Amino acid sequence: METFNPDPKPGRIVLPLVLIGMIATTYTFINRVSTNNNLELVVEETPVETVSEEATVEDTSTTTTTTTLPDNYVAYLEELTAEKIQATELGKDVLEANDNWDNKSVTYQEAKDEFGANISTAEQFVTTVSEPGPPNEFANLVTSHEELKTLVNLIYEDTLELLAGLESSDTGEQRAAALDSFNRNLDQFIKKIEEVVASATSS
Repeated sequence: METFNPDPKPGRIVLPLVLIGMIATTYTFINRVSTNNNLELVVEETPVETVSEEATVEDTSTTTTTTTLPDNYVAYLEELTAEKIQATELGKDVLEANDNWDNKSVTYQEAKDEFGANISTAEQFVTTVSEPGPPNEFANLVTSHEELKTLVNLIYEDTLELLAGLESSDTGEQRAAALDSFNRNLDQFIKKIEEVVASATSS
């Protein structure tokens, strides 16, 4: 016959007793050791190393590259850069005037005025490019400058041809051919300036 156990988990009583016994034994042992042996507890001071971080200063200054080019050479290159900007602006104005007429957003007289204004700008641009020119002692600049003068005169002639095309009785063929020539000559002019500046700065 099976005996009935009133407490199905007898460990519930035994475990706390074991824990109490362990705590008491540990306390008694430590107390006895420190009392009988006159132990002095020495706290060892561990030196703390202070690591100083060197502050990294970020250099935000702009690095300038020294150039061996003479001042008059550099001044000429600056002139060319300014002329490149002017050429780009002239190209935008010519294209806008032509588009305005193609889109019929202006009257015939307004279109003639816009085309005429571009002729005046191109004529002034010829003078700007021609004078004063590069320093005579640099043969390479003198040669390339002659090419620029030829191109800028072609650009001016193209603006004249654009107005002639506007006034022509054809259906726009003359004006279209003039615009195509203008764009080609303007592109060559800008590329020539870029070549001169690039060759000077790379050497």
